Formats: sequence, structure tokens, C-alpha cells
Amino acid sequence: MKKRSLAALTAILVVAPLVAAAPGQRAGAAESGPGDAARPAESTLVGGVNLDTVTIPELQARMNRGSLSSLRLTLAYLRRIKAVDPRINAVLRTSPTALRQAAASDLRHRLGKSRGPLDGIPVLLKDNVNTRDMPTTAGSLALAGSPPDTDAELVGKLRAAGAVILGKTNLSEWANFRAAKPTSGWSAVGGQTNNPYVLDRNPCGSSSGSAAALAASLAQVAIGTETDGSIVCPAGMNGVVGLKPSLGVVSQSGVVPISAEQDTAGPMARNVIDAALTLAVLGGRDTVRTDGTPSRTDAGPMDASLMNAGLINAAGRPGGLRGKRIGLWRLPSLGAEVDALMTRTAERLTGAGAEVVEVSMPYQERLAELEFPALLSEFHRDIDAYLPTREGPQDLAELIEFNRTHPREQTCFAGQELFEQALAAPSTTDPEYLAMRAELTDLSRRSIDEVMAAHDLDAIASPANPPAWTTDCARGDNDVIPSSTPAAVAGYPSLSVPAGFVGELPVGLLLMAGDRQDAELLSLGAAVEHRLDAWRAPRYLPSTPSGTSR
Repeated sequence: MKKRSLAALTAILVVAPLVAAAPGQRAGAAESGPGDAARPAESTLVGGVNLDTVTIPELQARMNRGSLSSLRLTLAYLRRIKAVDPRINAVLRTSPTALRQAAASDLRHRLGKSRGPLDGIPVLLKDNVNTRDMPTTAGSLALAGSPPDTDAELVGKLRAAGAVILGKTNLSEWANFRAAKPTSGWSAVGGQTNNPYVLDRNPCGSSSGSAAALAASLAQVAIGTETDGSIVCPAGMNGVVGLKPSLGVVSQSGVVPISAEQDTAGPMARNVIDAALTLAVLGGRDTVRTDGTPSRTDAGPMDASLMNAGLINAAGRPGGLRGKRIGLWRLPSLGAEVDALMTRTAERLTGAGAEVVEVSMPYQERLAELEFPALLSEFHRDIDAYLPTREGPQDLAELIEFNRTHPREQTCFAGQELFEQALAAPSTTDPEYLAMRAELTDLSRRSIDEVMAAHDLDAIASPANPPAWTTDCARGDNDVIPSSTPAAVAGYPSLSVPAGFVGELPVGLLLMAGDRQDAELLSLGAAVEHRLDAWRAPRYLPSTPSGTSR
């Protein structure tokens, strides 16, 4: 194919003005409201398209007819990162090839050779996902040298789909599996990520940078990872959408691990349709774990066109919730204000024709007793398999010694108690460990399967998060949030969608369903999102009254 200069591509592809509003844009999204003066001056408009609210199908429609280019879209996001990110510190680095990737996508669109819904769409990656052309650090100075030799498998799928890899996001160092009292959103490499809604509040962990960046409209979609809560809690606390897929749907090859029994990458976005389209690209067979042993192989590819059609139907049809049965697991431990929001949420879903029934989840105390000891053994096994693929410490013992001798690793919190406990934990071949993991798998799956069967449910709903706590390195997190555990331990899908606010602070509604019910859960989530219509843009407030603190 004949090469064209960037200037020529720009002249060809960035010509027609964009229409003033995107079809299907959420009602009221562009309207002003109280306190808008507190928002940063940088516009989210690109030729009339509102980055806060535009969806991937709307962007693709414009790129296909030539009224928008990926180059223009990518430049807009890069400019927003430069202007807005200093407030929230969510983006570690941008890709030096992002504009070249965008120009190549524009040429494909021009020639009628688009690779699908993600072609030309800017994507940010959590910095524990291997990229051959950018550092991958997991937030640790121990991995801050040369980039990995190869991309993670999921990055290869994004590149093959034509996505623009825009850069890497900050995270809770080692995905929050280092210290007994960590501070979510902090890493030695990136410092502290702030919550865009209220800057002295925490973004939750560990996909904190991915969620905060999306809330600030610094990319169209982002990739997070979760072992237990690290996609769905940041999504809820930053007012965006986050999907933890069924275990095995997305390959973990080339992702810094905690536990092959629970780890999964997943899509994060400002709307459910974008998350679904991203999952359709990421999904496929996962045949090799980080330790080289077979993983789950029963997860086939997902059909993007069918999924998107179902989601658009569910999101756009007023009766999309009619007849759906949803179990509400309240979790009053997250506070009276969150419980009141769940009551209002249930009323709104009931008003749309859903049946909401109160449920309790069995076996949760036993799951809490068993999960952490099992993860310690699995982390030791899996990090010892990953580290030899990189320069730096070659096993967990060397990593512990690295942290002891590098003061910058101790600037927010000094502890590495989880590393030390993992080093002493039983092997994953030990009968005691094997019994723990077998019981965890059994009880976690039964906790969801039995409740759904007993009440004939389409999904179980619960609060995804409390209002964000103040960030405090001396105290650490205030984050006992049990809602993510059943699906995380079972390997079942869970989805956080915006439910509303406690004061200025977002709260998500967590939806969970049975194994491999990812598409059905996304379709239901789109209908819930449409009914609740709870999203609003962040205002970057420096603080908030103490009445909404934890």
C-alpha cells in the first residue's frame, strides 16, 4: 500500500464539520447544571461531538462517512490528557505511535477496509498489561526498565481490530497485593491517582487510573484487571461502567498476575455498549496460563454484531426491563445513604417493569475466611512464573528484597506484608491449599446459582461501592466491600453501572449472573443503565463537605 504523509491524510480526512449532537445521545448530557463553573475549561466537544457521551457506534458512523477521523479523535484525547490529567494523575504515559495508528485507521476507513467497531478508537491500558513498545510496570520500580518483549495477547487482539493504543494508566501498585493497608490508586512509578469528582477522594483499586481517566474523558475505553473488585469498584467510585468477564473469556497471557484462578482483564467505558463492543474484541480462547499449564478453554469467541444488536434493543426499548427478575442484595454495612440509593434504584427498576426481590447471599463468611489464604499461594506461584519473563527481580524473594532497598517504594506506605505472607504460604500442590480452593469454588458458585434458582432471577444486584473515602497514606484504604467477592471467586461475570450519587460522590450498581452469561448480563445492564440514567460529568472539586465522608 502506498504511504501517504500525515499532512495529506489530515487534509483528506478532516474536512467536513461534525454534526452538533450524536444520535442516541443521553438526554440532558449536554445540558448545564449547578456548579458547572467548577468543571475544567477544556471542552469535551470535538466539532460538536461530546466526548463525555458519544458511543463507539456513533463515532464509527461518522468515521465511515468521513465527517470524523481517528486522527482528529486521537488528537482530542491527547490534548485532554495534557490539559486535564494533571488534576487526577491517571495516565502514566501516552504512546509515541498513537497518531500513526490513528492515521492508518483513517486510511482503512477511506478505502472501505475498516476492521470493525474498534478500528480507530483510542484505548488506554492498565499498566500491568504487557506492551512491547511501552514500559509495563505494575506500578513498581522493579519493572520500570525495558518493556516486555511481546504484547499481551489481549493487546494483540486490540491492535488486530484497529484500536489506537493511546497509552498506559496508573494503578494500585501490584494490583493492591503488596501491603496489608495499601492506599488505592498509589504506585511508586505513578504516584497517587485522584477521583475526578472530588480530588481528595480515592478512586478505589486497583484499576484506578483506567476508571479515573474514563470519568475525565481521556479515552473512549480502557482496559482494567480484577482479582476481586478491581474493575467494578473503581468503575462504581468513578461513575463509569466496568465489566469483570467470566473467567477465561479474556486471555491473561502477558498480564502481571495475582491468581490464575480469579484474574481477568475486562473492558471499562462510559456506557455499556462500548464495554460490550470491547469485550467482543477481547474475548476468545485462553489456552495458556502464566505458568505454562492449561487454563480454561471452554470460552469461545463472542459475536460483536449479535451482541451489539441485542444491546441496542435492550438500551433503546422502554420495555427492556419488563418481566426481568432482579435480586437485591442490600449490604447495609456500606452506609445508610447507599442503602437509601438502593431503595430508590429498586423503585426505578420496578417502575420500568422489572420485579425486584430482596435476597441474601449464603456462604459469605466462609468465602472471606478462605479467599485470602488461597490467593497468597497462587500469587507466589504465578508471580514466580511471570518475573523471569522480565528484567529485574526474578522471583518473589528478590522482589521483596528490592522493595526493602529502594526508598521510593516506601513513600506512601512501607509495608509489603502480603508479599512476605505469600513467600511463606503453602504450595499450590499442598493438600490444604487444594482443599481451600475446591471449597472456595464450590461455595462461591453455589452462592450465586442457588439464589438465582430459588428466586428465578435474571441477575443479582448490589451496591458496587460506598462513597469514596478520603485518600490518606497514613491510614490506608477504608474499603471493606463484599459485593464483588461471589462473582470474583466463582469466575462468573459482574458488571458495574452508574446508580447515582451520595452528595458529589458516585455509587455503582453491581449486577452479577451465572457462568458465561456475559452477553445476557451486558444486555440487562444496558437496559438498567438506560432506566437509571445516573451519569453526570465530574466537576473536579477539591473537597466535599464532611457529611459525605467515610
